[in-house]
Amino acid sequence: MEELIQTIAKLDPAWIYLTIFVVAFIENIFPPAPSDILVVFGGALAGMEQGNFVFAFLAGAFGGTLGFMVMYAIGKWFGHSILETGKIKFIKLDDLHRFERWFQKWGFWLIIGNRFLSGTRAVVSFFAGVSELEFKRTTVLSLISSVFWYAILVYAGYSLGQHWEQVGDLLKTYSIAVTIVIVLIGALSAGRYFFLKKKK
Repeated sequence: MEELIQTIAKLDPAWIYLTIFVVAFIENIFPPAPSDILVVFGGALAGMEQGNFVFAFLAGAFGGTLGFMVMYAIGKWFGHSILETGKIKFIKLDDLHRFERWFQKWGFWLIIGNRFLSGTRAVVSFFAGVSELEFKRTTVLSLISSVFWYAILVYAGYSLGQHWEQVGDLLKTYSIAVTIVIVLIGALSAGRYFFLKKKK
């Protein structure tokens, strides 16, 4: 990662913003891509007067939103054929349809918080497509989520300047905490579901 940052730092600013856009886009499809830390770095360049705050912010926000909508399209067009073939043994059709109904009711709230839920971004966008949530509303809410998230990251990098790497440690801690909370909520929800099912 450090080598990647050093390589990017030598590029012309236009290529740096293009790289931020591309990585923010890819991160929605292959979550391990390090888009967040690159956006922080883009903000740090602006803080050291070697870049532009607005361009770094726009590259992250629009790259992230476009990536989200691509996963939405994949979920909408191919989601059912992927999930209903029976190849994923632990997903039953009844459970899938029940989850779709739940997502149609509450999914828009997940989309608003999507950028802040590290590790689940690709899953949220995919199931937004599978559940066929309204395209316009999904796009706008995804953009709002990206705008808030990347504004925070760019501002953090801008404020810290050459000490921007401190944000990387905070992001790691944040990701671990969010993952633990999500796993706990998932485990409690699954436990409640199987308990009620057995009770019937």
